[in-house]
Amino acid sequence: MQNNKLLFFIAIIAFFGIIFFNSVYVVDETQQAVITQFQKVTGGPHKSAGLHFKLPFIQQVHYFPKNILDWDGDPGQIPTLDKTYIWVDTFARWQIADPIAFFLTATTMRNGLQRMDEVINPAVRDVITSYKLIESVRNSSRKMATFKTDEFAGDNGEVVQYEVEAGREKLTKLMLAEAQSKLDRFGIKLIDIKIKRINYVKQVRDAVYGRMIAERKQMAEKIRSMGQGEARKIEGDKDRDLKVIQSEAYKKAEEIKGKADAEAVRIYAEAYSADPEFYSFTKSLEIYSSCLPGSDIVLSTDAEFLKYLKDFSPKTEKAK
Repeated sequence: MQNNKLLFFIAIIAFFGIIFFNSVYVVDETQQAVITQFQKVTGGPHKSAGLHFKLPFIQQVHYFPKNILDWDGDPGQIPTLDKTYIWVDTFARWQIADPIAFFLTATTMRNGLQRMDEVINPAVRDVITSYKLIESVRNSSRKMATFKTDEFAGDNGEVVQYEVEAGREKLTKLMLAEAQSKLDRFGIKLIDIKIKRINYVKQVRDAVYGRMIAERKQMAEKIRSMGQGEARKIEGDKDRDLKVIQSEAYKKAEEIKGKADAEAVRIYAEAYSADPEFYSFTKSLEIYSSCLPGSDIVLSTDAEFLKYLKDFSPKTEKAK
């Protein structure tokens, strides 16, 4: 009898324990809960963390994250307004602002991400196709120090002058506004949309790389030709300077030589003018020494050329 009472008491405790544990649920700091009764939402969302109560067995708890979540889109090929095909990879940050609306429309997190794919990807495509490529790449028309000119390659590789009117920041805001208007009914709040990466499709990329290679070759050839021209100029200046130096040196040498000859003539003139007879005598001796030895000369005894020989007397010379 006592055993039966004990078993009955344990059964009562277990029953009330099961009732209690099915009546209590805990909401974490990063969670929010929606209560349903017979597949219908009852009451409001429970966003505050702590211990909460519900009807056991009848009501069910559906938990949804309360913190900021990430959405990563798949890269898509999109044509820009200037008909340039590019790959655009985007990501977003979002939050479940209304868990009841999210539960009624999406039910699960997986379905919610699919709804976001269906909304954000078209919004990105609509905005990208409405603007030129440069609008998705840059925020302003600020001159870039790494480029000589503000130019951009079009679809066919041609050089296109550009002027940024909107910029990437404005484009992402337009994407956010367009997507948010369609996600409100899902209870989703978009915090931000950003472009992770933009790249050309292979055909355009090859054309751009080819143009870059051609530009670098052209620049190298230009620099090379400028260097050769500078080398020719330096060589020309060297030859010209050399000729100027040589001509000035020759001129100076001739001037010095002329002055020396003039000075020698002056000294000779002064010396010879002091005794003209002696000068005549020495010059005649020089002529005799150069003409008479080894030569046959027939002259008259009265010739002026032999006057110093005629006056020569060996006896007189010996007496002296």
